[in-house]
Amino acid sequence: MTDISALQASILADVAAAADEASLETVRVGALGKKGSVSALLAGLGKMSPDERKSEGAKINLVKDAVAGAIAQRRAALKEAALEARLAGERLDVTLPAREQGASLGRVHPISQVMDELAAIFADMGFSIAEGPDIETDDYNFTKLNFPPDHPAREMHDTFFFEPDAHGRRKLLRTHTSPVQVRAMLTKAPPIRVICPGRTYRCDSDQTHTPMFHQVEGLVVDRSSHLGHLKWILEEFLKAFFETKSVSLRFRPSYFPFTEPSMEVDVRCSRKGGEIRFGEGDDWLEILGCGMVHPNVLRNCGLDPAEYQGFAWGVGIDRLAMLKYGLPDLRAFFEADVRWLKHYGFRPLDFPTLAGGLSAP
Repeated sequence: MTDISALQASILADVAAAADEASLETVRVGALGKKGSVSALLAGLGKMSPDERKSEGAKINLVKDAVAGAIAQRRAALKEAALEARLAGERLDVTLPAREQGASLGRVHPISQVMDELAAIFADMGFSIAEGPDIETDDYNFTKLNFPPDHPAREMHDTFFFEPDAHGRRKLLRTHTSPVQVRAMLTKAPPIRVICPGRTYRCDSDQTHTPMFHQVEGLVVDRSSHLGHLKWILEEFLKAFFETKSVSLRFRPSYFPFTEPSMEVDVRCSRKGGEIRFGEGDDWLEILGCGMVHPNVLRNCGLDPAEYQGFAWGVGIDRLAMLKYGLPDLRAFFEADVRWLKHYGFRPLDFPTLAGGLSAP
């Protein structure tokens, strides 16, 4: 009895001390295996008398059951501890904010944003977008637009010319998007209603000028188009773009080779506190140029000025972005500073619409 009790206590102590399932299995085999200590006691029952076998067998079976129960309990505890350790190692704290992905980290450049806003505004008026190449011929950039050879206006544009080809002709980087208007008139039959946004190039660089900048020009050609239509389009465009209920415009005579009459357009504004606000105040700000398409331009594009007339306007997209979003220096637009873009840029999925508001939040 004393030996059996001592054996049970020793085995249970080994079970409790088992650090993992492999150690526990070693204890089980040493106690309950074919050659284990408890199994050896059971094997010795055959040498006893019937009465001893009966009493000792019951005691040994109690020890066997106690050991088996302790082993099963310890194995369950070890499995639970292993599972908890694994879960702790693979744990993710879902309460932390998710890392920002590319779509939320990226920003739309103010120039791209303004181009999208212009597209939304003029699409609502029935205009389509026309595009053309950045590298143009002298004919499309100047001659068809009523610039005579050696005319001073050609020099005014500070043109970037390429080297002459085998025929002595020089291509150039377009100085305005007006060649796109020429291409539209050559390929489309009136009525024509297009806007022409894109890059333009002139040899100039300071706080408000860069060698490469962006323009948007508009063109309407029809049998009955007139300056009243032009005035209404410009008013609606500026009201929608600057998100104000009203604008006051002032038209001043000017000169452009491709329009006659030609006009500069000023918009009434307030300059209080160093901030320009439209729709209020008593100051004026020049914002764009416009006019009726010159009859010579219509003829050069295969249209009869006795049957058709049109009007056009042009404005700098970079200038619009500076005025609307308070950007002080044009050169920063092209310096590729990610910090600047993160501050002034727009979230990529906030598309401007007239219904939802042009300026993305």
